[in-house]
Amino acid sequence: MSTVGADDLVEQWRGLMARHAAVSCALGQELGVRHGIGVHEFEVLDQLAAAEHGKRRIQELSEAVSLSQSALSRLVARLEREGLVERCMCDLDRRGIYAVLTDAGRERHEQALPTQRAVLARLLAS
Repeated sequence: MSTVGADDLVEQWRGLMARHAAVSCALGQELGVRHGIGVHEFEVLDQLAAAEHGKRRIQELSEAVSLSQSALSRLVARLEREGLVERCMCDLDRRGIYAVLTDAGRERHEQALPTQRAVLARLLAS
């Protein structure tokens, strides 16, 4: 690969990282001020809202939101304390644990969704 090609790739990578940081920061700010949740909390609620019966296995959820299982477990514990999600055991595999969206979690997600979409539209439209 030529030096110019490698330099272009690095420049694209840095631009992508900068755009991601800007969008994440703006989302965190807006979601925090307006709805009392952060970006990762919203992503968990969003994944659960889209899931059948509002529940997903913790392991699958950690992959979907790009968090380690331990980080997701702490996040789910916070959401659980706020009454936005519950944990339940998997009926078929007692080792499996589900995160389940509560009515309060669904309501918070529905309130936050327009905020998230507006920030994405504003920052990613260009």
